[in-house]
Amino acid sequence: MRKLLNTLYIMNEKSYLTLDGENIVIKKEGKEIGRVPLHNLESIVCMSYVGASPALMGKCAKNNIGLSFVKPTGQFMARISGPSYGNILLRKQQYRLSDDQACARNYARNFIYGKLYNSRSVVKRAVRDYAMRLDCNKLNKVCEHITGQIENVKNASSIDEIRGYEGETAKEYFSVFNDLILQQKQEFIFEGRTRRPPLDAVNAMLSFSYALLENMCCSALELVGLDPYAGFMHTDRPGRHSLALDLMEELRAPLADRFVLTLINKKVINGKGFVSKEDGAVIMEGETRNKFLSAWQSKKQETIVHPYLNEKVEWGMLPYIQALLLARAIRGDIDAYPPFFWR
Repeated sequence: MRKLLNTLYIMNEKSYLTLDGENIVIKKEGKEIGRVPLHNLESIVCMSYVGASPALMGKCAKNNIGLSFVKPTGQFMARISGPSYGNILLRKQQYRLSDDQACARNYARNFIYGKLYNSRSVVKRAVRDYAMRLDCNKLNKVCEHITGQIENVKNASSIDEIRGYEGETAKEYFSVFNDLILQQKQEFIFEGRTRRPPLDAVNAMLSFSYALLENMCCSALELVGLDPYAGFMHTDRPGRHSLALDLMEELRAPLADRFVLTLINKKVINGKGFVSKEDGAVIMEGETRNKFLSAWQSKKQETIVHPYLNEKVEWGMLPYIQALLLARAIRGDIDAYPPFFWR
């Protein structure tokens, strides 16, 4: 099993990254402000507009250390990738299956089946744990609706049908997301999902966590030898990690959404740590972003029992494990891709 190492987050927008031997050196206005051994890292997420040296980018590519550049909002900009892993036969089979509508539909069905199941689990867990503080009838009706959509996804005859059911379920799920915010309700109000740009603090955190999760899924797919750009449900588009977006669907609710709710409900983050831009975008300020990323690193270290492997694994390993299972399914080693079901 792959070892879960650290992710280095570069928060200062004026930082420049360079290489010194086996160390990454962080500089600001020409002065060294930090130094980290590369062998301790599995990835680097840089929110700097200054950039990185070609030597460092080459070293990261050679050592398979993911180097991604994102905006302060978490929106993906670029990623440095090294040589492709795995053999060409696996990728050729991936491309064949993604072009076959019947095969692509079956993979899309399993991704979205997992997403809907886990979205329902998040709502059901809230009803179980906080029954005295929630409108349980309202939340149970949403769970029943999602159950019906799961059956629809199972019987869907096309990818477009699956996309339709997924979209309807997402609206239903997010219609009660504000109910799951139990603390700081005056500071954190969720009226609906807004993406580009996020228009409130809750959406800012959701978008940021999804960007981090997408980066994890992209790295995992590359490590097992799959092409993160060639998806089954998400359509091909230049620069779009379609397969990474497919893979992360089932992990959004149990990992990213619950993480954001935990930060709010446990008062790890408060409403003062956000700023509004001229275009209406709401983003986290530096100190709040540091708290967010520190908590995200801790979350990745927590363990659960994987329902398919029946083994204890870290949350941070889930994208890699699911990518391995996906590669096995594409090779034909197992009959079908097993989604991650959070219970």
